[in-house]
Amino acid sequence: MSADYLTNPLVFIINAAIGAYIFIMMVRLLLQYVAADFNNPISLFVIRVTKLPLKFLKPVFPTIKNINLSAVFIMVILQMVIGFLILSGQPGIGMFGIFVWSVAELINSLINIFMFSIFLTVILSWISPGTYNPAVSLLYKITEPVMKPFQQFIPPMGGMDLSPMVALLALQVLKMLLIPPLYSLI
Repeated sequence: MSADYLTNPLVFIINAAIGAYIFIMMVRLLLQYVAADFNNPISLFVIRVTKLPLKFLKPVFPTIKNINLSAVFIMVILQMVIGFLILSGQPGIGMFGIFVWSVAELINSLINIFMFSIFLTVILSWISPGTYNPAVSLLYKITEPVMKPFQQFIPPMGGMDLSPMVALLALQVLKMLLIPPLYSLI
């Protein structure tokens, strides 16, 4: 039995667990940035899950313009742990390469969250417009910083709001422009 036989599933499980926590921390960062309703049950869950590590780092890393630097620090460190697990066997990749890879992965994840949130809000607006759901209200609040400029630039035409489509295209282009150059630094 080779070592890869056991280490690959172990790395997968660790990657999934840390990745899930990074996702929750990123949602916390976004909720704080957009000043979401923290009485929302989903917000309360996210706050409870992320409260302990942020409480310890708050004196070291302040919150600047609604961006919680403690959360950013934790996400970078956790993503670097994943990077170390995934990239440590590759020759020529040191700590700087793992750091750059981690930043690229976090930016990619952030853009993906915006893209999936916009996509979900569009689908939900077709399925059940006007109904209240705590998750849906948070999705709209999270997408607001991205959607607002597009909604101001592109007015609804004949009852159709094309701004989500343009926002999704812009986010995809942003991803194509940002991520490959970062990966090339590795």
